[in-house]
Parts: sequence; structure tokens; C-alpha cells
Amino acid sequence: MRIQKILITSLFLLACANVFAAGDYEAGKIKAYTCSGCHGIADYNNVYPTYHVPRIGGQNQEYLAIALKAFRSGERKHSNMNLQAEGLSDQDIDDIAVYLTGQTKETTAASASDTAGQAKSATCQACHGPTGTSTQAIYPNLGGQHQNYLSKALHDFRDGSRPNAIMSGFAGGLSDADIEDITAWYASQAGLTEIQDK
Repeated sequence: MRIQKILITSLFLLACANVFAAGDYEAGKIKAYTCSGCHGIADYNNVYPTYHVPRIGGQNQEYLAIALKAFRSGERKHSNMNLQAEGLSDQDIDDIAVYLTGQTKETTAASASDTAGQAKSATCQACHGPTGTSTQAIYPNLGGQHQNYLSKALHDFRDGSRPNAIMSGFAGGLSDADIEDITAWYASQAGLTEIQDK
């Protein structure tokens, strides 16, 4: 009877380990090769509308997986990202997310002189932290992200073209000036980087 309990417990723990298994960094490095074609180039722009392609090096693993699955399902719209993600398995996504999360973050912040947004970001800080390092891995880090990418995202949340009930609620009360101040603050902080071949 005791052996059966040990065996059942061992099988349960093994099953749990498989459910929560981390992705494979080296496999992710290979699978993320096409990602670096846009996300690995400093100051590379989305064609239209024009904004910097987001920095995803050092982003939270859980958030990256959520984002890639949303692109894969079409829940989140971006023609190139929808095409890139449509053929990815859950394992592919986990591997890519682990690799991107493991990218070295920039260690020095740009000038943090854009302090008007610091006070205005008080509501944002509950999820994204005071300097853009999120408090929970399901939320994106914002520190070091391109300002015009963050601004585009907030405008899209505000006008409903990027559906997200929580973010639309927060962004709905922001003026254009508020958006520019908040995004300038987070962009001036240390954090995210372009994909680097490590």
C-alpha cells in the first residue's frame, strides 16, 4: 500500500512537472531566428503605421507566451505577427519565450528627465512597476521600450482598436499629453533590449 502511494505521488509530481515544464533555451534560440529579422534590429520600424518594432529581449516569459498565442489565434491583430505565429506549437512558443526572456537587459538607463510621466504613471505601476519592471510575469515589462511603440499601444487601447478591457479602461481617461508623458517616462528607464545572438 505504501509503495502504491509513493508511486501515485511520483506519477502526479511527474505529470505536474510536464505541465509546468520550462521551454528549452537552445531550441528557442534556433526557433527565434526569424524574430530577430525585425526585433533584433535597433530602431527598426513597422512600415504602416510607422512606429518602432518593440524590444522583446528581456521581456517576461509568461507575457511573451500569452502574446504569441494571441497572435496565433488571431485574437491579437498584426498581419506579420499572425503569419509568424500561426505555425507555432505550444512547445515552440515556450522555447521562444524562454530564449527571449534570457536576453541580457540593458544595465544603464537613458536620461530619466521625462519625469512628468512618473506621477501620471501611478495607476500603471500596480501591474507594470514604477520603473517598468512588471510586478507579475503575465504583464509586460515597459522599461526601455520604444516610446512611440508604447504610445501606439495606448492610443489603440484607448480607441478600442486593440481590445483589452483592463487597458481600455485605464487608457480611456488619458489625454494625448498624458500618453506622451507616461510613455516618455517608461522609455527612459532601463530594461528591454533588441534580440541579441547570445
